[in-house]
Amino acid sequence: MAESTNRSAVSGSSVPRPDANAADAWPAAHGWRDASPDMLAAIGGTPLILLKRASEATGCTILGKAEFMNPGGSVKDRAALAIIEAAEAEGRLEPGGTIVEGTAGNTGIGLTLVANARGYRSVIVMPETQSREKIDFLRMIGADLRLVPAKPFRDPGNYVHVSRRLAEETGAVWANQFDNLANREGHRRGTATEIWQQTGGAVDAFTCSCGTGGTLAGVSLGLHELAARDGKPAPRIVLADPHGSGLYGWVKSNDLGVSGSSITEGIGQSRVPGNLEGVAIDDAVRIGDAEALGQVFDLLQFEGLSIGGSAGINVAAAIHVARSLGPGHTVVTILCDSGARYQSKLFNPAFLREKGLPVPDWLEAA
Repeated sequence: MAESTNRSAVSGSSVPRPDANAADAWPAAHGWRDASPDMLAAIGGTPLILLKRASEATGCTILGKAEFMNPGGSVKDRAALAIIEAAEAEGRLEPGGTIVEGTAGNTGIGLTLVANARGYRSVIVMPETQSREKIDFLRMIGADLRLVPAKPFRDPGNYVHVSRRLAEETGAVWANQFDNLANREGHRRGTATEIWQQTGGAVDAFTCSCGTGGTLAGVSLGLHELAARDGKPAPRIVLADPHGSGLYGWVKSNDLGVSGSSITEGIGQSRVPGNLEGVAIDDAVRIGDAEALGQVFDLLQFEGLSIGGSAGINVAAAIHVARSLGPGHTVVTILCDSGARYQSKLFNPAFLREKGLPVPDWLEAA
């Protein structure tokens, strides 16, 4: 039985949709050149941060795009905004409408916040195994949250299928982030362009894990287009994949076979999402939980960066890629979200010991 929480009235159908044109004109009307018209304007434009220890260890410049600085705390804010804007442009999402999605958490958070700002309702279906922090945050921001048992994609009870049926039964818009190309398009237009501009077009490689494939695909497409425009070599695109995912084998040998497991949330697939279709991926790196957590703890302890498990996989993969390229190259990756979203797991000594994973000294002493 799915668990549900009632959505607050703050983004129910009775709330009028804000006038976007009026909002956009507001800062200029008040003479405030640097003010944003609304929360949505704060999505994107995240900085690239030099990862010093990774760079020193490889002789390369390794840069992490700080997507945890988006309003909803993750890279998924970009997909949420792109998906909702596409649905609006297509006339599928109208004032007072409802958007439904199955998510590991971060896309649900992004969709709910964007829906709140636009005057829509959001219904979020999520596996009950996700972190307590994500569950609590979704409830806090007013999502109509439906928790379901964790099931493989082939099972009709999988959260993605539950969300699709719910949208069909209620006449709501289904976000369908895995196969909705608006997802990758948002990253092609936004994330890739930002990376290119921030590095002056000096990107030798980009590595990223894959959940929906939107970030990896969109950045790959965008960087290839920008490199061709400027007459530069296309960056090397490398998938970072956890154990328990079939995408590593798919890239390496067109085999989606799955082995092992991972504690990371929201990444790794046993199928190829629609976002990845027709996208150039040059190589793949498989990263285990212990190696990923090593980067999570190292960046927190020595560089003051709090990141989640998928970002740990990305940074570990960036180090592998940098070493394969040799000194003097620039590798960019994504810092997807904050470690605060996984306090009950990644920073819980009992959980880590149960999984046979290393516990940092400061957590042992806590």
